[in-house]
Amino acid sequence: MINVGVIGYGYWGRNIVRNFFENKDTKITAVCDTELDALRLAQDKYPSINIFSDAYTMINSSNIDAVAIVTPMSTQFELIKYSLKNKKHVFVEKPFVSTSQQAECLIEVSEKNQLTMMIDYTFLFSNAVRKIKELIDRNMLGELHYFDSVRINFGPFRHDCNVVWDLATHDFSIIDYLIEEKPIAITTVGKSLFCNKLEDIGYITVYFSNNFIAHFHVNWIYPFKVRITSIVGDKKMLVWNDLNSSENIKVYNKRAIIKKDRNLYKLLPECHSDNAWIPKLEQKEALKTEIEHFVDCILNNKTPLSSGYMGLRIIKMLEAANKSLKNKGRIIEL
Repeated sequence: MINVGVIGYGYWGRNIVRNFFENKDTKITAVCDTELDALRLAQDKYPSINIFSDAYTMINSSNIDAVAIVTPMSTQFELIKYSLKNKKHVFVEKPFVSTSQQAECLIEVSEKNQLTMMIDYTFLFSNAVRKIKELIDRNMLGELHYFDSVRINFGPFRHDCNVVWDLATHDFSIIDYLIEEKPIAITTVGKSLFCNKLEDIGYITVYFSNNFIAHFHVNWIYPFKVRITSIVGDKKMLVWNDLNSSENIKVYNKRAIIKKDRNLYKLLPECHSDNAWIPKLEQKEALKTEIEHFVDCILNNKTPLSSGYMGLRIIKMLEAANKSLKNKGRIIEL
């Protein structure tokens, strides 16, 4: 049995506590939060747990094997490092640290102490993303042309990072998982509409060496929530609407073909279209699958899918995107 302590009992922290509580191989022994009301809620829900207002005191507890950290990004590096040095496995909220140097440091500490460090990129464990990965690996879409993501909503506004670090980190993790080829350059433009100087609108383009291109629109100032990803290949086109549970993924038999002909008009692409296909997806909470994976990695000494190395790759992409953003869209090589 793995004893788990959770730091941060806000909206997402409560989901993490619930999933660890329901896992047959883990036991929630402690919850830490700086807010007294949050601790009261945790104790009411789970009367047997110990509560802490100081994270470092909780980490030092001898009856904790793993720590889940769900706190603002600016606090996470020191909490992760302290947990690893105290021989605790770590499950931490994305994007996990604010610099690639910090990520490299934590990878070194986790490996030195032979501990599991896993970043909470929940979408990688959703049945939709796993189905998309299966279709790409089976070459169902053909040679991929482009990836387009729209991740926009009205708030919530964050004070510790801009919209790129908040929302694009999801898409960067998804494309890192789906696409074997790694990016070579990034360009980003955006704007801050409020006085906090944190960009709330961002348009990111990621370039790959094989002529594949990806584009991301992230936004905190849009009248309603949109979560749509399109992936287009030379055989089929896929659209994933994360907010439509009944038709989560649609695969369109649409493609453009150029026929060889001396007539210039015939050299224009011809559009071919057949019926759409809606793959059936198993209904299972992604976070439940993710927690199961974390536990399996600890028990069987496996490397997590969302390991520190994946986290490092994504931090480097975020750093490049932010550098481009601050330089009016200048292309930054990776």
